[in-house]
Amino acid sequence: MLTDVTLSVPADSMFGLIGPNGAGKSTLFALITGHQKVDSGEIRFCNEDLKHASVAARARKGLIRTFQVPREFGHLSVRENLMAAAPDQSGEKLVNLFLKPKRVALDEKRVRSEADAKLEFLKLDHVANQPAAGLSGGQKKLLELGRALMAKPEMILLDEPFAGVNPVLIDQIIERLRLLSQSGIGIFIIEHDLEALTRLVPRLAVLDRGTIIADGRPDEVLANDRVREAYLGGASA
Repeated sequence: MLTDVTLSVPADSMFGLIGPNGAGKSTLFALITGHQKVDSGEIRFCNEDLKHASVAARARKGLIRTFQVPREFGHLSVRENLMAAAPDQSGEKLVNLFLKPKRVALDEKRVRSEADAKLEFLKLDHVANQPAAGLSGGQKKLLELGRALMAKPEMILLDEPFAGVNPVLIDQIIERLRLLSQSGIGIFIIEHDLEALTRLVPRLAVLDRGTIIADGRPDEVLANDRVREAYLGGASA
C-alpha cells in the first residue's frame, strides 16, 4: 500500500528508486502504468492525467515498462520476440491478410528492419535467430529492453534490470541505458543493486513502507540516517 507518494521524474533523464522488500516499489510501477488502479491522486505524464487511462492507452502515450522476471515468448526467435512487440501492425487484422497483402508484407519488412536495428544496438544480433528460451538471464533482460524499445517509448520503467545478470552484461546494459537517455528517452529504474544503480542515475529516491523517505543525489540519499535505518530494520518481504 502506498501513502501520499509524490514523485516528479524528468521525462528526459534517469531516475532510480530503491527500498526494502515489500516497500511498494513494484506497486508504484503498476499504478503508473495502469496495471493497478489508483484510489486517489494523479498519474501525470507529459502534462496529462492518465489516472483513468488503460494500460494500452498509456503505452500509446509512450509510457512502457519491463518486468523483474522477463516474459519472453520462449518458442519464438529473439527477432520474432521484438517483432511481436511492435504496435499497430496491419497484419494483426485478419482481413488485411486477404485484402491488403502488399501492405502487410511492407509492414512486416519495416518491423523486421526496426527489430534488427534494435538487436544490433543491444548487441543481440548474433542470437537473432535463436529461440528466446535459450538466452542467458542477462540476455533476456536485454530482450525485455528491446521489446520496450519497439513500442517507441518516451519513458521506460525498468523493474530490476540487473537482477540475476553477470557483471559483464550489467556493464553492457548500463552502457545501452546511458545511450538511450542521451537520445531523449526517460529511464525510471527500480533496482536492488545499489553499486550498479548509483553508477547510472543522477537522482535517487527511497520508498519505505509505502512512503518516500528520501529523494536527491545518490551519495546524499545513501548517507541519510532514515535510509540506513530502513535498510537495517525496514519493511519485510
